[in-house]
Amino acid sequence: AVVSRRVRGVSNFSNCVNIPMMRQSEFLNGIDVLDEEGNVVGQSRAAAKSAVAQVTISRIIMAMPGMALTPVIMNTIENRTNIFKGSRAKLMAPAQVLIIGAILTFATPLACAIFEQKSSISVGSLEPEIVERMREGGSTASVLYFNKGL
Repeated sequence: AVVSRRVRGVSNFSNCVNIPMMRQSEFLNGIDVLDEEGNVVGQSRAAAKSAVAQVTISRIIMAMPGMALTPVIMNTIENRTNIFKGSRAKLMAPAQVLIIGAILTFATPLACAIFEQKSSISVGSLEPEIVERMREGGSTASVLYFNKGL
């Protein structure tokens, strides 16, 4: 149980580090922010931070059911049946993989759907240069949109 909790913690921590590291260029250069018609208004680092945060949260939530339910299911099977006794004990690892795969089949799309793919951000949260460019172009939009990624 202690090892299982540590593995869950390490896995969630790795999501918190891996996603921002893989998308670090977005922090530096920003991501496209679009108006309602889909026209690119600019590149926003604020939108990039929001997108990476949303993806990180989704990934952590995606991993949680498999990490929480697999030990419960395996303990229940072990305590109530003789499936993994004796020479069949080596079937435990494949059974765990199958259980995690089944859980992820449902957890993955549900976690990805927590935040819309096309996210929005208030113009007031954007960089001043983007706001200025919008004013110069005569835009009165109060919200812009961006693709959060996966």
